[in-house]
Amino acid sequence: MTNQTGAGSQRSFSNPALVATYADDTPRKVPGLADLHRMAMLLLSERAQKAGSILVVGAGGGLELNAMAQAQPGWAFTGVDPSATMLDLARRNTVQFADRIVLVEGTVDAAPPGPFDGATCLLTLHFLDRSQRLQTLKHIHRRLKPGARLVVAHHSVSGEDERRWMARSAAFTDRAGVDWTRAEASAAQMVGRLPLLPAAEEEALLGAAGFCDVELFYAAFSFRGWVATAGVA
Repeated sequence: MTNQTGAGSQRSFSNPALVATYADDTPRKVPGLADLHRMAMLLLSERAQKAGSILVVGAGGGLELNAMAQAQPGWAFTGVDPSATMLDLARRNTVQFADRIVLVEGTVDAAPPGPFDGATCLLTLHFLDRSQRLQTLKHIHRRLKPGARLVVAHHSVSGEDERRWMARSAAFTDRAGVDWTRAEASAAQMVGRLPLLPAAEEEALLGAAGFCDVELFYAAFSFRGWVATAGVA
């Protein structure tokens, strides 16, 4: 679940302190994370074979890999992530499924050509600007079988509402109490750091990358998730 291109965010995902707390902190930051993983698995399974191969882009940490491998014992996975430190964490978190998981260090263009029966890109695309995001989606599309599903989820808010919704997400993260001053300060930092896009632009980029039947399936404060189908190249 780490950045596929941005050097600054990649450095933060190599920080030992962040990595040490990642598995505990991420469910606290993302509303319904376990349910998001299950929904992603179910959406992929509508098209993926019982012995399918799944591409996981931004696989660092291994949380979605672990969840999907438990739920689908016939699936094999290829996870790609630029952070060696986060991939080490993924290996530790998925050790019981090591025979079905291949982890690749690098950005999505380092992933094998496939074709895969499905793909996920969770909590990753919000680190990429519009051009990088489109290129990442195109790389994923090239690696999918026609008709295969892609599931994406990340921060997505419109310009006029971004500060308000990011503050709500920041307040959700803070289990010490509701401190809106602190939440708004955190939101300002995130808005300044992340190249956020509104939902309409996210859907347009999926279409431009070759996907069709783009449907919203998840919405939680500033987070949005879509499922899309790979069209014929």
